[in-house]
Amino acid sequence: MAVGRIGNGPEAALFNRYNERLRPRLVVTELADGRGSAAEIKRREADAILAAVPASHLAIALDLGAPALSSEAFSATLTRWSEMGKPLAFIIGGAEGLERRVMDRADATLSLGTLTWPHMLVRVMLAEQLFRAQAIALGHPYHRAGRPV
Repeated sequence: MAVGRIGNGPEAALFNRYNERLRPRLVVTELADGRGSAAEIKRREADAILAAVPASHLAIALDLGAPALSSEAFSATLTRWSEMGKPLAFIIGGAEGLERRVMDRADATLSLGTLTWPHMLVRVMLAEQLFRAQAIALGHPYHRAGRPV
């Protein structure tokens, strides 16, 4: 679930680059940006998100306040989530962030770091990290664990 429309720009092309590599591919449900004051925007976006996330799914809210994981730890966490037998629903909020009701609905939270990113780039970063996590789990050489010297 993602607030906002990605369109056909460079962010969409980069997202598609990683999504083509994922198995299974991500299915993105785009939700309209809210209008009004910051509180009204968050309320409207929360209404849309909560209506769109099926109760049967494991909801994972992207939140900069969540603990930051290494790629290896994310791969292990993704494996645990997948073993729960529920479809995963990653939730990317809009510019105002996620309302408390969405965070309360979330079964887990995930941070891509403490920097603030445009939500269109968050889609790309999430897709890349999901691909990286799959590569790590499969022992594929895409991920290089060592730090450059």
